[in-house]
Amino acid sequence: QVQLVESGGGLVRAGGSLRLSCAASGSILRINDMTWYRQAPGQQRELVAAITRGGRTNYADSVKGRFAASRDNAKNTVYLQMNSLKPEDTAVYYCNAQILPLGVGLMTGVYWGQGTQVTVSS
Repeated sequence: QVQLVESGGGLVRAGGSLRLSCAASGSILRINDMTWYRQAPGQQRELVAAITRGGRTNYADSVKGRFAASRDNAKNTVYLQMNSLKPEDTAVYYCNAQILPLGVGLMTGVYWGQGTQVTVSS
């Protein structure tokens, strides 16, 4: 069974940094795009950063120049380096991945992690 597990969230002061990780486990043949989303209380979930298997990235305007996504395909892991954090970055951060499980007849599906809380104090 495929699952995604995020880690690295926590409480940090404004201007600080955090590094989130999201590891995929299970019988996996291939992982395509991996994406970070976040959801603040009372807000809709929004895309933060996306990274293709080849390493091309795309960011929300609100995090450009401060956040950087990377991945290690050998470890089935995606990272989100968050610098110059602001109170408005406070949210639950979720990892999303397009995964082709290992198995005859299986198809690529979209998987979500359980989320990790990031809180930025002013």
